[in-house]
Amino acid sequence: MGKVFTALAVSVDGYITGREPGPGRGLGDGGALFDWYFDGDTPSQVFDGFTLSEPSARVFDALAGRVGAIVAGRNTFEDSDHFGGGGPHPDARLVVLSHRPAPEITDRQILVTTGIEDAIATAQEVAGGKDVGLMGGGVVTAAIAAGLVDEVVLHQVPILLGGGRPFFRALPEHVRLRLIDAVVAPGVTHLHYEIQR
Repeated sequence: MGKVFTALAVSVDGYITGREPGPGRGLGDGGALFDWYFDGDTPSQVFDGFTLSEPSARVFDALAGRVGAIVAGRNTFEDSDHFGGGGPHPDARLVVLSHRPAPEITDRQILVTTGIEDAIATAQEVAGGKDVGLMGGGVVTAAIAAGLVDEVVLHQVPILLGGGRPFFRALPEHVRLRLIDAVVAPGVTHLHYEIQR
């Protein structure tokens, strides 16, 4: 079975969206968190249209190539306009964790309403032996609190957003991380951590 990890762009002050994210507004005024997807001349081998710097393309494609399924929370799903009926990754299945019905779920998406453990187990079933990626602060925090996350990757962008949705919500206790790798690239620093158990 593959690993469970999260790899999200985050501001220096810890936000994964700007202010007022939501349907039709995407991730709010946090668009600067994603400039590094398009500010280079190295095309992604996984995501069409992404042209990153060479170091970012190397890190991004290595992570994206690991993913067989993604678990996203309902807020992320709504803010992203249901991912157009698909998912945030071109080849991975999407599992949406929600505590309320979501009638707009398509046959390319799976709705789980029974908690983070079941959402990750479902994602592992459909991941084809590959890793499971996590999206959204609530999903990531719940999975860490349940002891289900192996790695945390911060694509840290040198900006202070001053508001938005935080990457992490309150955790019941400290979680120690071990730095595996740090890659400095134009407009972003990729910090790869392993959760210590």
